[in-house]
Amino acid sequence: MGGPSAEREVSLSSGRECATALRDAGYDVVEVDAGPDVAARLIEIAPDAVFNALHGRWGEDGAVQGIFEWLQIPYTHSGILASALTLDKQRTKDVYRKVGLPAVDSVLASADDVRKAHVMPPPYVVKPYNEGSSVGIYIVSEDANGPPQLADDMPAQVMVEAFAPGRELTTTVMGDRALTVTDIITEGWYDYHAKYAPGGSRHVLPADIPQDIFDACMDYAVRAHDALGCRGISRTDFRWDETRGLDGLILLETNTQPGMTPTSLTPEQAAHVGITFPQLCGWMVEDASCDR
Repeated sequence: MGGPSAEREVSLSSGRECATALRDAGYDVVEVDAGPDVAARLIEIAPDAVFNALHGRWGEDGAVQGIFEWLQIPYTHSGILASALTLDKQRTKDVYRKVGLPAVDSVLASADDVRKAHVMPPPYVVKPYNEGSSVGIYIVSEDANGPPQLADDMPAQVMVEAFAPGRELTTTVMGDRALTVTDIITEGWYDYHAKYAPGGSRHVLPADIPQDIFDACMDYAVRAHDALGCRGISRTDFRWDETRGLDGLILLETNTQPGMTPTSLTPEQAAHVGITFPQLCGWMVEDASCDR
C-alpha cells in the first residue's frame, strides 16, 4: 500500500481497510508501505500472497506486478499487461472500440499544445492519460473563453476527450460476474473530493435506471474486463445521457485496482449482493496467482 503515486493517501486508506478485513477473516497480515526497497522487503517477508492495495502509477500500471512475477509471489488483481493497458486511457479506448464497446472520441496531445489552443471543439475534458482517481481533470465548457491553462505538474502528454454529458454509472466485475450498477450522484463533477471525502457523493444501488441500460452496464463491464485481460476484480465507469437511451451509454475507463476505502464503490456493490468486506478481501487473496 502507499507507494509514490499521486494516489498515495487513497492507497494507504485502502491498505489499512483491507489489512483489517483480512485479519478479521483469519489471515496473518504484514502491511508494507511500498518504497524503493519493496522487492527486498518482499524477499524478507516471504509472503504466501501479496494483496495489492496500490493505486495509480507503479502500483497498477504493471510495474509492481513485474516485481511479483520476478519473485514468483502470487498476487491479487490484474497482471502486467492488463494493468499497463488499463492505466493507459487512450489504449483502453482503442480496445473498447476494437470489441464494439462505445467510447467517446479522444486524442493524445502535448500539454503545451493544449494550453495554446483548443485541440478539439469544446466541450471537452483534459486528463493525464495514465493516472486514476480523477487526478488532474480539466473540464472545458462549450462557452470557454480560451484553452485550459494546465498546471505545471501535469504530464507532458495528456488525453483530450469529447465531453460526455449525463449520469455517472459504474459496475464492478468479480471474477467473471458483474455485481450491480451504482448511480453516483454529486454536485457537479465526480472529482477526487467527491470520490474519497465522506459525503462527497451519494451512491444509489442498484441504480434506478431502465432495465436495458442496467443490463447493458452489466454486459459491457464483463466484456471490457475480458477484452482487457483483467483478473480478480475490476470496475468499469460509464456516462449515460438518458435523453439518447442506449445510444447515450459510453464507457469512460476500467479500473484494475478499484478503491477499497470506506466510501468506495466496489465494497458497497459486493455488500449489496451479500458479500461482506472480509469475504471480498479473502476471495481476492484466494484468487491470487502468478502469470496473471
